[in-house]
Amino acid sequence: PFAFQREVWAAVAQGRSGLLHATTGSGKTYAVWLGMLVELLARYGTPASAAPARAPALSLLWITPMRALAADTTRALREPLHELAPGWTLGMRSGDTPSAERARQDRRMPTVLVTTPESLSLMLSRENARTELGQVTHVVCDEWHELIGSKRGVQVQLALARLRQWCPGLVTWGLSATLGNLEQALQALLPAAAGASAPP
Repeated sequence: PFAFQREVWAAVAQGRSGLLHATTGSGKTYAVWLGMLVELLARYGTPASAAPARAPALSLLWITPMRALAADTTRALREPLHELAPGWTLGMRSGDTPSAERARQDRRMPTVLVTTPESLSLMLSRENARTELGQVTHVVCDEWHELIGSKRGVQVQLALARLRQWCPGLVTWGLSATLGNLEQALQALLPAAAGASAPP
């Protein structure tokens, strides 16, 4: 692992939120994903020790601005999840998700859900939103530069505000490779940025 990945893992383990700005292909996804996965395994029990009989309720949301990127991200997250937590589930929800898969998710949400701003906004508007999303403890906002300052970025900010009401300790990380103003981007992602991190 690179030094910045170790730094993010340590920050996530301490319950800190932040913004990771690094070049494309440098390992941003696994820096945040593995840190959060290890933290959730410690919280719910690892397969080698005290794994729950069933996978935990929806605990991590991965928000991506594009449907195509959602599919790529789902594939990238699945491999370590299969190795480290084989009983846990990962799903994707976007405008392209088949109705049968949405119905399965409505019956029981996966442990990790990759979604888009629009789909998350629709989920938050449902009557049982708190039941479905109230146990989320970790959120990743991928490609934050694509969202910040746009209507879809505002959707994400409003969604995060609602989730933080239900889970005040919500750990939130933004990922980007092409941000011009890091402080402004961090403030938009984390309005109360005390204790937040912005590793290089």
